[in-house]
Amino acid sequence: MNAEAPIPFPSSAQVSEQVSFDRKELGLILRVYGRMVAAGEWRDYAIAAMRDLAVFAIFRRTAETPLYRIEKRPKLRHRQGLYAVVGMDGRVLRRGHDLDQVLKVLEKRLIGPV
Repeated sequence: MNAEAPIPFPSSAQVSEQVSFDRKELGLILRVYGRMVAAGEWRDYAIAAMRDLAVFAIFRRTAETPLYRIEKRPKLRHRQGLYAVVGMDGRVLRRGHDLDQVLKVLEKRLIGPV
């Protein structure tokens, strides 16, 4: 029987930090998402946490490309803003420092013409 040295757990310096949405941010996003689901506009979502950004993707149907992406990029915190709403075609619809204000671009789509 071979006795091998145990593999140590990575220290905090070795683990790369991931950007993610906190509870308050998710609450704001899910409030808008819930209203749009109730209106029959959206049906699915996905959340991704990566090293340099966090993404909340919104889908009309599960097998499609996302209609909108809500992105959180900490590196842009001092420039254009931490949050952005990106459309299906890749255009930035709104960017800013306050998530509640950035999400208003999605609420305007709900109010649209009757």
